[in-house]
Formats: sequence, structure tokens, C-alpha cells
Amino acid sequence: MKKRVIVAGHICLDITPVFQRVNADGIEKLLVPGRLIEMQEADVHTGGAVANTGLGMKLLGAEVTLMGKIGNDAFGKMILDILKEHQAQEGMLVAEGESTSYSVVLAIPGVDRIFLHNPGANNTFVSKDIPEKAMEDAALFHFGYPPLMKKMYDNEGEELVKILQKAKASGAATSMDMAAVDEKSEAGRVPWKKILEKCLPYLDFFVPSVEELCYMLDPQRLAEWKERAGNRDITEILDVDKDVKPLADQCMAMGTKILLIKCGAPGLYYRSAGRDVLKNISGRLELDVSKWMNREGFERSYVPDAVLSGMGAGDTSIAAFLTAMLDGYSMEECLRLATATGACCVSAYDALSGLKSFAQLQERIKNGWQKQ
Repeated sequence: MKKRVIVAGHICLDITPVFQRVNADGIEKLLVPGRLIEMQEADVHTGGAVANTGLGMKLLGAEVTLMGKIGNDAFGKMILDILKEHQAQEGMLVAEGESTSYSVVLAIPGVDRIFLHNPGANNTFVSKDIPEKAMEDAALFHFGYPPLMKKMYDNEGEELVKILQKAKASGAATSMDMAAVDEKSEAGRVPWKKILEKCLPYLDFFVPSVEELCYMLDPQRLAEWKERAGNRDITEILDVDKDVKPLADQCMAMGTKILLIKCGAPGLYYRSAGRDVLKNISGRLELDVSKWMNREGFERSYVPDAVLSGMGAGDTSIAAFLTAMLDGYSMEECLRLATATGACCVSAYDALSGLKSFAQLQERIKNGWQKQ
């Protein structure tokens, strides 16, 4: 029998206008006030951790229940229609009088993505929105994007802690992904390090990106990275030992059991705690602690066929990791499938179109798929 998963948290509608293949000398030469820019079709799909990771796991073969909050409006109906195509709409909460979250994603060739985001009903999502009965037999509870959900960071993460406590009390293993924080927003002014100190003891898997984690734990270090990177992507200039490991040290000291830090195109840093810590992970996972304990390393990504957009690639890499873990794959296999999935997903504008089955990925890896 398949182990059941709940993926809860942030969901939205992503609208990505597709730009022509232009060679712009910077965004300021393209987005000029008063200028008409001829576009291709718009790519419209679900976004957020609930859709990207949840549907990704479902497409990869996991038994998944999605739990997110939307409004009873046009965008909400579009999200439900998309979820119905995957028979994944049952766990969604439709809130009268609230708006559905959406993002307009400007994915301009040669320029990092720009997001115009309305959090909508995500901002009112609270612990009571997750029915206790739905969690009774879940093997894994995954929560995504608390920095984009106001109630999750209010009062130093009080509601987020309640959600993780509820999941642990139900007997499920727990996992959490983060999202980028706009330092000028309300979320940018909350004490994220304190929130993590409260949350990490209730987490079995913590899977943030390196930039998200650095902002929360050491914003001054992130500012230094940006200065070093200049016009390049931050992940291109990072040294694993000097830049990534100090953040991992803090996470492990706060109680993290298994840590994955997404480092963009280069790959994934991973670390796991010792036997005495890992043995507290829910037995519903049937995890072989002896093969997962005291591990550390960096799994490099595979070279993608094309790079159209990084939208959701981190989410789907985590979807692959968690699905493979639930299916009993070794830690090494989970990491390879995670990085391979991320490399496939950047070849599409949305998170799910580039997904390949584990069998397809393993065949390509066996045939010598080149690493970054």
C-alpha cells in the first residue's frame, strides 16, 4: 500500500507572459514606459508549494492530498479546474469573500525572474484549516512557503508551530520548504531565526534554498554574497565549506534531522543527524536509519537540455526526493532523482511539464547524463 502524503500551505495561479526571443541589454532597455511589447501566448498554471510539490509528487506516483486555501472567484475556479484534471481538488478550502492568490511572472530571457504577487487567501490560512481527521493515517506532512502566508509568521510563527505540532501529534513525519522573503515587506521584518528555532524541533525534513535560509539566519552574510556575485547568480559564487556549511551548522543545532539546502543550478547540499535523533522520525516512513544517519555531502545537478524558466524547479526536486524516500529508495538514489528532476523542470515554463518518471531518469543517468 502506498504511504499517504499531505502537502499543505501556499497555492496560487501563476500567469507567465511568454516573451519573444529578444536580446535585450538589460531589463531597462526592454520594459520602457509607453512602449508596446509584442508577446507570445501566456502560460497559465497553478503555482506555490501545494501545486508544485503536491502535484509533482502525485505525478511521480505518490498518494497525495492537497490542502490549500483559495477564494470563490475566477482565479479560484481556474485552480480547481486544473486540480480536477489530476483528481486532486478534494482537500482544497474555498473561502467566501476572499481573493485567490496569483502571481504574474516576468520570465525575460537573460534576466532573473520578477514576480508580481497577491497572497490572497493564503494570508488567512491557519492551523484549524487543516482537519485532524485528514491527518490520521498520513505518513508524511509537507508544508510549503510560510514566508508568503501572513498568519504563518505573525506572533513569531505561532500558527506555523501549531500546524507542525498537530502533524507530529497525528503520527506523521514532517517536512517544510520555505520561500524567498522580500526584505522590504512585512515578512522581511519578522524574526525568522526565532521562528526557525521554534519550528525545527518539530521537523524531520527541512528543505530551504540557500538564499532563503541565509536571509533568515544571517542577512549580513547574504548582503556580502550579493556584493561578491555582482551581476551573477549568487549560487555561482558560493563555497560549500565557507558559505553553506555554517548555515547548516545552525540548522542542525536547532534540531533539524535531515537537511537539504537547494543551491540552484550547482546542486543540493545535504546533511543528516545521528541515530539517536533520526530514530524519532515517524515509523510510518519505514526509514532505514542506519543508512540515513550521519550523512553529509553535495549532490551536483545534471546539465539540462534547455533553460526556459527556473519556476518550480526547486519544488519539483523536493517532490522527487520525498516521493523516492517514501518508495524506499536509498538516500543516494533520492538525491540523484531530485537533482535530475530539477534539471528536467527548467526546460519548461511551468513546474510540471518537464517531469519525467523515475524509470526515465534512471535510464538517462545510467547512459551517462553529464553533471554540472
